[in-house]
Order: sequence, then structure tokens, then C-alpha cells
Amino acid sequence: MRGTQPIAIITQNSTMREILHKLDKIAMSDSSVLLVGETGVGKEIFADYIHKLSSRSLKPIVKIGLAAMPSELLASELFGYEKGAFTSANGNKKGLFEVAHTGTIFLDDIDDTPLDIQSKLLRVLESREILPIGGMKTKAIDIRLVSASKVKLQELIKRNLFRSDLFYRINVVTIEIPTLRERIDDIPLLVEYFIKKYAPNRKLTIDKKALAYLTSYHWPGNVRELRNVIQRAALFAEDEITTDDIPNEIIQNSPMEHIISSCSVCFNQKGMEFSMVMDCLEHRLLQQALEKAGGNQSNAAKMLNLSLSTFRDKLKKHQKQSHFCG
Repeated sequence: MRGTQPIAIITQNSTMREILHKLDKIAMSDSSVLLVGETGVGKEIFADYIHKLSSRSLKPIVKIGLAAMPSELLASELFGYEKGAFTSANGNKKGLFEVAHTGTIFLDDIDDTPLDIQSKLLRVLESREILPIGGMKTKAIDIRLVSASKVKLQELIKRNLFRSDLFYRINVVTIEIPTLRERIDDIPLLVEYFIKKYAPNRKLTIDKKALAYLTSYHWPGNVRELRNVIQRAALFAEDEITTDDIPNEIIQNSPMEHIISSCSVCFNQKGMEFSMVMDCLEHRLLQQALEKAGGNQSNAAKMLNLSLSTFRDKLKKHQKQSHFCG
């Protein structure tokens, strides 16, 4: 956890720490950054983190979700227009690039940008000038660009859905943000953070069994989904969040029934520390996947939606520990 930083990115995961270390190095530059990660991993928070650590931190960060904006309005929103450019243009309007002048512009869901807008974006990024719709004179802009994509843009380039020249322009530094299922060791920290956020005036806790279900769930909606689950649970729980406060789809799609029944000591032995319980559960999940995969680590990693390197790191960690219950 990086409590001394202006933007809180809650983590103890080694991969995430490496990413934050890299961002600390590049933030002060003006290099364009491309954030790649599934929906809900927190790409906007990473954009805020970069901006707040940059020399532009006292200037604006302007954000636009390209997927949410109708294509016919995108050009005028991004580049602005002059009075009389079209029927309803009763005055001049600054585009978001001009609003972000001397600051940072964050283009979310750049993978959803229409091809005609992609060509306009490329011209702006190459010339560092904008031409408002209906305008006759260009305006110089000084911005730091941070983009975000839900998918690897190389795949869209192969399908002629994304311009390769624009990709190379925005892809100076690429940061691939791990999914929540690849950083399950962060789930307890995030749960604690969201409990404090959504129940700030209560001594609300979560029981070990409920947390175990959350830790073993595959989280297709990533951190955003976890946040929503805890926010909802905090509304209805009394003093402690239990499995009764966890959505059924999490309970039903979790392998925890088998894990919990085989690891009952963890949940009944009051003397066990929380970290030991979590280590034991993770150890059992890894071993269970290895057994199902016939010892093939690559296939076991896929079963848990982990990269092979992350899976091996976790195996190595558990080989050094000896406090697992029987």
C-alpha cells in the first residue's frame, strides 16, 4: 500500500508494486502512456496516479470515455467548434484537448474509437495543434496523453479496426494492469479499504468464511465488482459481513465449499492468524488445480486464470512455508 502517494492504489502484490515503481519513474516525463486491462481493473485510477505524480499535477486532467460518446459528437467534443460551424453552433466551444492544455488528457476505451476519429487524433498528436470544426486557424496544444484499452490493440490492428500509426504514437509506454484474479493477495486489503470507505462510522468487520469466498471468486468485473459487492454488503450487515451478505453468484461459482470442508481447522481454530488462513487457502487452490491438470503447471495456471509466471511464483512461495493445516 502506498499511503504516502497522492492517489491511493491499494496493493501488496509484487506485480502491482513493480508497475507502481515503473510509473513513479515515467510520471515526470511527458511520454504517452497506454494502460491495458480488463474492464474494472482501475485504469482511470492509474491515469490519476500518473497525473498527480507528474509536473502537470497542478493543471487539469481531462477525461473522456470514447465508448460512451456517440461518434457524430466525438469530433466536436475533442476538438471544439466555431460559431456557425453547424446549425446549432450558436457560439464557440472549446474541445477537450484545448481544455486539457498544459495538463493531461485521458482517453478511456481508445479501442472503441471510430476510424475517422483515429485519423484526426493522429494528426493532433503529431502536430500538437487542433483545428476546431468550422475554424480556419489552428491552436497549439501542450498535453500529456494517457490512453486506456480493454484489449491489446495489436489484435484490432490485425482486423483493420485500429490504425497502426496511431498505435505507435500512443504506445510509448505500455502498462498492462493485472486482473483482480491475478492479485488475489490484494483482496483482503481491498475489502478492508472498501469497508472503511462505505461504513466509515461503524466497526464493521468480515468473517473468515465470507472473505474466503471473495478470495476464491474469479471476479469478471475486477476491482469495480468487488467494490460494489462490499458497498452493498455494508448497507445490510450489522456488525460483521457474513456469507449471508455475499451475492449468491459468488457463493455458487466458488470452489470454496470443497476447500472449506477440507480446511475446517482454518475456520474453527481461533488461534490461527488471518494471514495463515489465507496462505492455507491459496495453497489448497494451487494444489487442487495441479491435481486436476495432472501436474501440468501451464494448464493449472489457466484453470485459475493466472499467468504461468504468477502461478510459479505462488508455488515457490508456498514451498518455503510449512504452517498449512491438514
